[in-house]
Amino acid sequence: MSKRVESTPFTRYETFLVAILAILQFTIVLDFMVLSPMGAILLKELDIKPVQFGLVVSAYAFSAGASGLLAAGFADKFDRKKLLLFFYTGFVAGTIMCAMAPNYKLLLIARIITGLFGGVISSISFAIITDVFRMEVRGRVMGFVQMAFAVSQVLGIPVGLLLANKYDWHAPFWLIAVFAAIVGIIILIYMKPVTGHLRAQLKLNPLEHLWKTLSKGEYLRGFLVTTLLATGGFMLMPFSSAFTVNNQGISIDYLPLIYIVTGVFSIVTGPVIGKLSDIVCKNKVFFSGTHHSIIMVGIFTNIGINT
Repeated sequence: MSKRVESTPFTRYETFLVAILAILQFTIVLDFMVLSPMGAILLKELDIKPVQFGLVVSAYAFSAGASGLLAAGFADKFDRKKLLLFFYTGFVAGTIMCAMAPNYKLLLIARIITGLFGGVISSISFAIITDVFRMEVRGRVMGFVQMAFAVSQVLGIPVGLLLANKYDWHAPFWLIAVFAAIVGIIILIYMKPVTGHLRAQLKLNPLEHLWKTLSKGEYLRGFLVTTLLATGGFMLMPFSSAFTVNNQGISIDYLPLIYIVTGVFSIVTGPVIGKLSDIVCKNKVFFSGTHHSIIMVGIFTNIGINT
């Protein structure tokens, strides 16, 4: 049954929705990830220490977590399209502030603002996928949307590094802001309202709604797993370029190639794993992927110059 449903082609609007959500996710991911490979540039240009750079990166994550918690109580009470546009507009504004920041303090403030809005957008996108697409094809859809991580490595990060080296570190943020503004306009014009969830709403105030959600054990387990995965990724990514160059002895000239190779493999495997989760079992695929990731992280973090 699952194979038959999985092979059902998407409508033109569903195809558009998958594409636009993937592109939107690309802008969000690139905005966060572009800071990591620019670490060496920012340390020099802003005359800051590694601890300060770490704060710039983590400020986005902390503010994103805070806004996600605050939004959890009322996010289901609005048309998801309007909610998406509201937070995406704030994200674009925050990215423009990053592009205009003349010093470390203003860049830190800009990253906090960007995180407050950008940190909620992925969850809204996944909620839209859940509302629009059936359970039998959600793995395939999310596999395509999550390709944004890979595409950002293949295209976005090398281009960002090129712009930062040729002009200055503000240039990648200007590129992201302009591109994201175009994506926002397309969403405004062509995306249909997503209001099906409003018919099933309970008449609870935001705090009651949040408490009802947090009081369910199965929800808490899902939240905990997602939090640990995100925390692990954010612990590894910010200093990955510095670690690769300084601890593994790889020339900074090869960094774009490393990101490209990693991204290409992710582009290939993402949709395949998504389809597999629809056909086999989402829990089994997730369990297997998580344990393989643990092994690879262990290998990567123990590679040294003399390895």
